[in-house]
Parts: sequence; structure tokens; C-alpha cells
Amino acid sequence: MPKINFITQGCSSNLRESEIMMGLLENSGFDVTNKENESDVNVVNICTVKGDTTALREIRRLKKQHPEKKLVVAGCITESIIPKIRQIDESASFVNTHNLGRISTVVDNSLNGTSLELLDKKYEQKVNLPSVRKNPVVGIVPILNGCNYFCTFCSTKLVKGKLFSYPMDAVRQDVKEHLKSGCREIWITSNDTGAYMVEQGGRQKLVELLEQILSVPFEFKVRVGMMNPGNTLPILDELIKIYRHPKMFKFLHVPLQSGNNEILKLMNRKYSVEDFIEVAETFREEMPEITISTDMIVGFPSETDNQFEDSLNILRKIKPDVLNLSRYAAREGTIAAKMKQFATNTLKQRSRIMTNLYREIAYENNKKWLNWQGKILIDEEGKNNSWIGRNYSYKPVVVKGDFKLGDEINVKINDCTSFDLRAEATNYSISNQNKNCKSLADNAADIKNAENADCIKQIGDD
Repeated sequence: MPKINFITQGCSSNLRESEIMMGLLENSGFDVTNKENESDVNVVNICTVKGDTTALREIRRLKKQHPEKKLVVAGCITESIIPKIRQIDESASFVNTHNLGRISTVVDNSLNGTSLELLDKKYEQKVNLPSVRKNPVVGIVPILNGCNYFCTFCSTKLVKGKLFSYPMDAVRQDVKEHLKSGCREIWITSNDTGAYMVEQGGRQKLVELLEQILSVPFEFKVRVGMMNPGNTLPILDELIKIYRHPKMFKFLHVPLQSGNNEILKLMNRKYSVEDFIEVAETFREEMPEITISTDMIVGFPSETDNQFEDSLNILRKIKPDVLNLSRYAAREGTIAAKMKQFATNTLKQRSRIMTNLYREIAYENNKKWLNWQGKILIDEEGKNNSWIGRNYSYKPVVVKGDFKLGDEINVKINDCTSFDLRAEATNYSISNQNKNCKSLADNAADIKNAENADCIKQIGDD
């Protein structure tokens, strides 16, 4: 039986697409492995949103270390990267993000010496498909594909295409299946979750979708992925109301990209700095302990020192808990790539200044959690016999002990860094709800048959 290894780059959507491709391959009789030395085919699910460098570096490494193995490149494939990959491996096959359902065909042909390029754009639902999850307690649920923005710096629209939202009932069913198989966290993900259903009438329906998801009668937590300010502001009050639900992680990812309106206009971001501030400050007023994550780009073409200082001032004002910082890099085919670019030294200097400021802010934010006591859900294995859990604000909490993924434990925070909280387990009892709910769901012909079970609670009851 041929063995297939996956290497995944990029966002949670890419991770989910790898899980789906692995599930489809297993259903077709292939053996999915996490050991590239033992594989017959290496599939690299690439991300080109921040340029080609990382993807090409990984492909060169694989070709150098395993020249005899077949290579399949999947994911966010731009036209410009294909000839570069062909120079590394002329026999590589390609299957883009729009053709995941044909991964078995691509792998089978690759093993037989035939190189395929499946790069046409189709709009298919990426929910309720077979999968092999990387993390048994985290279910990643995509709700749409594509984007309704056309930013001058970004290749997402070029790769993903126009916005295409998945039906609400299909998304809810996908959530239910993840929970039946033992998940404790559901990650709602897309290129812009706030844009859900905008292409079907112009009105965002993210809140309605969350109401449907939260009504699924299992014990679990929901993390909502990135949403642009322009698509968040129209539903701000409704969103805050749904965020009060106990199943919702108090975590908000709203990218800013620049603290200067002139730069935002050049980026074609369709919102203002003031819009971002309104979203962030309103959430903070209503939920002081919410974790706010944002994105910034330094060195966008024509950004002056004063405009860069505006970005620093916004960070000082909003004090985000998480910052995803990028040095601007030109993406082929984008408008900004034709603008005059900054020297690398300028990018590095601005990146260093912003990183240092952010670390100071994040450390001060995390210090506020010292001596906090409460529950965390273990969702990741850490280093040196440690575990990482998340509290209700989705803060990463590092703790040592004899735990396993899915355990819910009580902790006390006794230290912190800029990036996490450090805790010790207190008098705790490990929750067995996950095991009980999984067993119940597996045996129930329909989830409604189990409504009286102790481990199941309806929306608002938990």
C-alpha cells in the first residue's frame, strides 16, 4: 500500500484542507504517514499569501533529501510559482485549493509516472468530507472560500477567487460530526469570517451561523477566526451579544494592517483606522478580558516614518494581546508589486521596532492574569513534558502534569511571558465529558435521542 506524507504551510484553512486530502486518500486505499522517510509520495500543501520563499525552500529541501520520491504540490498555487517548482522537480504534480476532491487521482497518476496539473477554479463545499485530523480535540470548520476584498498587496483573491459561502445547515452538520468524534474545540475559519453570506444578498449572517453552531447539544468551545473590520462593524452589536455565550472563546481576530488611513486606502482595505478602533474598543468595554489579535504590515510601499509611527501609536492605544506582524513583500500579480519597494534594511528596522513594542504590551497584558484561577482545556502538547491549555479568553496556559488532550483542569497562574501564561494545576478533577459524549454520539442514531444525557446541554444552559 503506497504511503503518503503531508507537509502543511500557512493558515488553519490550509491545515483543514490537508486533513481533508488525507481523509480522501485513506478512503481510496492509501496509507497516510507522518514520516517522510517512509513515504512514497510527499504532498506539500503550500501557502503563497506571504510570497513564494517558504514554499520553494521546503520543496528544495524535499528534493535534495528525497530525490527518488514523488512530489505533489497542493494548496494556494499561483501561476508564477509553477515554473519555479518545475526547475526544482520537473515531474512534480499540482492540485490547487479548488480541486481537493481529486487528490487521489493526482497521487495515483504521480505514482504511475504521470504528472498532472489540476489548477482550474471550481467552487466546491469543503465541509462534511472525510478527514484525518492532526489534533483529535480540535475540529477546523471552514465556512466560506475566497474573499470579497481585493487588497493591493495580497494574492488571496488571485488564488482563492470570489467569495463562496457554504450552506448553514452543511456547516452545522460538519460541526456535529467533529463533536461526535471527540472534539472539544471548534475553529470557525475562512479568509474573512465576517463576510459569511455577503455574496448572497449583501447581509452578513455570521451571527445566525454561530447561533446554529452553539445549538449543537455537546459541551465544546468555539473560536471564531479572522474577520476584517469592514465586515465586522455592521454586525458589531449582534456579535458582542453572541460572544457572551459560555461556549464562545472570548477571542477576536481583527486585522488592521496599518495605523494610517492613507496607507489603508493604498492597500484598498475598505475601512478606516477609526472603524478598527470602534470594533476593538467596543469589545473591550463590553468584555474587558477579551483576547484581541490583530495583523500589521510594515514597509508597505510609500509608508513614511510618520505613517509607521501612526501604526505604533495604534498598538499603544489598543494594546493587542496577539500581533501577527509581516514585513511587506511583493506578490507577483498584485498592484502593490508595481510600486517602489523599500530596502530590506528598512523593513527589518521597522519590524524590530514594532516587535519590541508589541512584546512590552503583551507582557503587561499577561501580567494582569497573575494569580487567576480557573479552568483550562488542554488542546496542545508542549515541550519538556508540558501541556498547553486555553482558558475562556483563549489565552495559552502552559502547565505540567499527567494530562492528555481534551482534559479540562483547574489551574492557578503564577508566571507569564509575552506569549503565554504559566500555571500549576490546583485541586482538580479531569473532565471525562469528552469520552462520555463521544460514546453517546457513536451509539445514537440521531443526536436528539440523547437530549436527556447529563453530558449534553442545550444552548444557554451551560
